[in-house]
Amino acid sequence: MKLLYGTGNQAKLSVMKNRLEKIGIELIGLNDLRAEGKIVPEVIEDGNTPLENARLKAMAYYEVFQIPVFSCDSGLYFDNVPDGVQPGVHVRNVNGKCLSDNEMIDYYSGLVKVYGNLVARYKNAICFVMDDAHIYEAMEPTMESEKFILTDKPHSTIRKGGFPLDSISLDIKTNKYYYDLPEDKLEKVAVEDGFLEFFKNILNLN
Repeated sequence: MKLLYGTGNQAKLSVMKNRLEKIGIELIGLNDLRAEGKIVPEVIEDGNTPLENARLKAMAYYEVFQIPVFSCDSGLYFDNVPDGVQPGVHVRNVNGKCLSDNEMIDYYSGLVKVYGNLVARYKNAICFVMDDAHIYEAMEPTMESEKFILTDKPHSTIRKGGFPLDSISLDIKTNKYYYDLPEDKLEKVAVEDGFLEFFKNILNLN
């Protein structure tokens, strides 16, 4: 089965492809449609939760392209920091500015300098539009990331575009950088098992 993943982030598309191909799902992304000369609409992500933003994107792309499409969104949440510091769905947008990868690393490293190493987790959501009559969405605890630590000392050698915070993320159990963990562990972190179960249940793949 071929689905459109409503993202222009090639890093996110790549890791999702690797997980979903194991259950027989082939993905294309927004850049594939651009390469075909199609115009991809700009979607304003002004929802208050990851699920609201996932829904906004999936519905907008389905309306234009009329093919099965899903979109995901995430919010970043820290333990024991003031509400005004919680990124939530505004992980990359700070004080009205969309941060570059390097600016994100600088900003969140700065928070660590203020509050100490931050215990963090991602709350993730998905909206999948199969057709006009079949719309599925979820924001379940099984889709949340494991808790991890943000540090102010970036990994010494590895930096991957599209996932800037990974370079300052430590596994909470081992205190190792995620980039230094085995590949299968990294893949699971990038796409939580809850997403796989979501598609298995909808498409009767269990």
